Amino acid sequence: MEEIIKEENINIEKIIYEVRGVQVMLDSDLAKLYECTNGTKDINKAVKRNRNRFPDDFYFQLTDSEKEELWFQNGTTNNMARTNPYVFTEQGVAMLASVLHTNIAAEISVRIMRSFVKMRHYINFHQNILPNRFFLVEKQVDENTKRINELFDKFDPKEILKEYLFFEEDFYDSYSVLLDILNRSIEEIIIIDNYAGKELLDILKKIDRKIIIISKNIDETLKNKYEKQYNNVTFIHNDSFHDRFIILDRYILYGCGSSLKDMGKKCFAIYEFKDRIFTKELLNELNIN
Repeated sequence: MEEIIKEENINIEKIIYEVRGVQVMLDSDLAKLYECTNGTKDINKAVKRNRNRFPDDFYFQLTDSEKEELWFQNGTTNNMARTNPYVFTEQGVAMLASVLHTNIAAEISVRIMRSFVKMRHYINFHQNILPNRFFLVEKQVDENTKRINELFDKFDPKEILKEYLFFEEDFYDSYSVLLDILNRSIEEIIIIDNYAGKELLDILKKIDRKIIIISKNIDETLKNKYEKQYNNVTFIHNDSFHDRFIILDRYILYGCGSSLKDMGKKCFAIYEFKDRIFTKELLNELNIN
């Protein structure tokens, strides 16, 4: 375990186990990840102080047989000398990050969320191979991710934008909101805008994400110069879209009434699509890996 913790990019998947048909993480592993000074004692105290936030589907104690089976299957021996360990489900891990007060809690939480994003990308890529099986798995992943996002939104002191109306000459406010939306992403941003140009690229060059720009008017000279210096943007030519859209992590979909380069020049709106089916339909139309 200590070797995993020391890695620059922690492989969260190696310390996620399946118990009672759900994916869980051990309290001892979480204590190490979150750098709790007193180990699992800090975890237990945090849960006791906030017991109403940890229902049984967020957090439970392993039985003797479950502990032995976990040890047998995964070689988890560090818990055999004490009382049966507690485990946290995906939602419980997210909730735990919101009540722990360690310097690294927020960073580790983001890495855990990224693992869920990668799972969703994997499922989307393979759903045509085994459609029935992956439909059920994808449905469960989407539901879990929705609940986790709701938890982070609830405890984030900064309100997450859902919709906003801008008026003429709201240049700074519209620019600020655009940055907030883009920075809400964890791993990937897809932008559909037929007039994506220098103004947009000046913003995107500072964002460390995988970015895909879909546009019918891509200046080849600008594109070539950008790609020689930066490698975070993939350009795709497509002239089948009229409106502007932003897709975060192939899950959250925003619509924008203005081209991103013209934000603030005239009255327009930015809004989030609440029904995730629109995200799926748009991604199917795009047909990108």
